[in-house]
Amino acid sequence: KPLVEKNAITQDYIEAMINTVHEHGSYIVIVPGIAMPHSKNNEGVKETSISFLKLENPVLYPEEKEVKIVFVLAAKDDSKHLELMADLSTILSEEEVMTKFKNVESEKELLKLISTVEE
Repeated sequence: KPLVEKNAITQDYIEAMINTVHEHGSYIVIVPGIAMPHSKNNEGVKETSISFLKLENPVLYPEEKEVKIVFVLAAKDDSKHLELMADLSTILSEEEVMTKFKNVESEKELLKLISTVEE
């Protein structure tokens, strides 16, 4: 919803991400509890962007994978798409950082965490 409101993506992109999960399964669950939904860039992406969603109750993805954190990726071209995925995967490969993402409680905390990870 935040990316639609910012005019970074269209409803078509949301539907494309959902269809991707139906077609390809839960490969977007990159580590336990964290998903990175995305789809092809030609399906409603107006601006390269990313959003963060932390759920109180987990969502069940295919193969019984529970997810409580969602990073929505939207990229205008394939290279940006891959860069975003690689950057996020690198950040989340550290157990301590992943735990901090899971425990973040506000936008302010999230932005502070991202700034410390980028250093």
